Amino acid sequence: MLLSLIILFPLICALVMALLPDRRYLHKVALGMSVVEFLVGLVLYLKFDHNKTGLQFVEKILWIEDFGISYFLGVDGISIWLVLLTVFLQPIVVLASWSSINEKIKGYYVALFLLESAMIGSFITFDAVLFYLFWELSLVPMYFIIGLWGGERKIYATLKFFIYTMAGSIMMLVANGVMLLLAKETLGFYTTSLLDWYKIRIPFVGGEFFSPQTLLFFAYALAFAVKTPVFPFHTWLPDAHVQAPTAGSVILAGVMLKMGTYSFLRWVVPLFPEATQYWSWLFIVIGITGIIYGALMALVQNDIKKVIAYSSVSHMGYIIAGIFSLNELAMSGALYQMLNHGISTGALFLLVGMIYERTHTRDIVKYGGIAAQVPIYTVIFMIVTFSSIAVPLTNGFVGEFLILLGIYQNRPAWAAWAVAGVILGAGYMLWTVKRVFFGPAGQVVQDHGLHDLSQREILVMLPLVFLVFFMGIYPNYFLRLFEKGIIFLVENFHNYQLFSQITEGGL
Repeated sequence: MLLSLIILFPLICALVMALLPDRRYLHKVALGMSVVEFLVGLVLYLKFDHNKTGLQFVEKILWIEDFGISYFLGVDGISIWLVLLTVFLQPIVVLASWSSINEKIKGYYVALFLLESAMIGSFITFDAVLFYLFWELSLVPMYFIIGLWGGERKIYATLKFFIYTMAGSIMMLVANGVMLLLAKETLGFYTTSLLDWYKIRIPFVGGEFFSPQTLLFFAYALAFAVKTPVFPFHTWLPDAHVQAPTAGSVILAGVMLKMGTYSFLRWVVPLFPEATQYWSWLFIVIGITGIIYGALMALVQNDIKKVIAYSSVSHMGYIIAGIFSLNELAMSGALYQMLNHGISTGALFLLVGMIYERTHTRDIVKYGGIAAQVPIYTVIFMIVTFSSIAVPLTNGFVGEFLILLGIYQNRPAWAAWAVAGVILGAGYMLWTVKRVFFGPAGQVVQDHGLHDLSQREILVMLPLVFLVFFMGIYPNYFLRLFEKGIIFLVENFHNYQLFSQITEGGL
């Protein structure tokens, strides 16, 4: 019942927030409950056996018998890290919201906890219908977070976000229906269990786009590519980030985008192995294009938040290229980079939100010379910047290095193109730092008496700064814990029979 608890507890939190009569305690109660949810996640992690490759803590209850739809939950060495990332970031964004959210506070926290439940559910469900429900449920609270607490163009950004992601969801819904029919034809019974779908051998003809496996591969891949988002389906992301409140940007970049990249690992690669291998070159090209395109776009932005938003497009390109390199190094790097991106980019959005609360502008041209007034803020921003540009001894270096090494093993020339993203990344981030923190005093310094980070803001940033260095100096602590799941996927994705690896207490 531990997995049900970690999904249901945020729903209980949302209900408590909706019914809490005294407005004065909303922030504190939300923080307390988010910390409890984090502790539940820690219990899950401590009880998890990292020496096993199969599903653990399995819960399966038949829901709709005629179509084989079940309430099917499980967690393995890949998904558990994304669950931990979700419950780790939640108390941080709650604490960061104390000074920035002053209207409709109840609704805000209700949406935040509903979103947490939906995201966790998408990481630990192994039934296609249940996964689709969690996937769609995540859109609703984020829609309201941006639409009610966002910036001046929040309605435009919200509608664009919803239309793009719904378009991808429709493709996944159609593909789910086809898979259900294939299960009946191949296995002799209707089922929406992902573990049963792994057994289906779908016809594939290399070079023929309209072969069944290729069509299904692209239906799911496009749905997940929009969510990630992958170039050229990324255009909703910068608008959503810029208009979202700080917490919305952190959760969007830190966790919600990972729903897409995780789904490539969990659904696309093992369900359609021949199509994945045949079309892997295309997605590596798309990933590398996204790396360079996102970096070039970040270079020409004057809005600090847009710089970080386009850096997300670039970093997602690394993850996609790593996944479709289909070797242990690159896929391990891709999973590690998912965690890194959640930490580093989440921290950057928090820092931008903190300075925006003081100056009410994100226009880089108006900044300059603020380092003297906010030294603690400057130091923390520099540390997170080093993480974002993959400086050695920071978490970003490990993930990008493994991905580049994995790409080089298969396609050395393509790795050289991907390395260009590292150079461009250093360019746009360091140029942003120079224009904001150093040089002549800008309008912001002249018009505002800036004060440095408060104790609460330092408390918000400390866990993230700690992980930047811990994950950069001791990467093996994380890599050895999920390497079995990655190795099993790499070695068996042509015959990914995860059901036979279920641990005791499972089905």
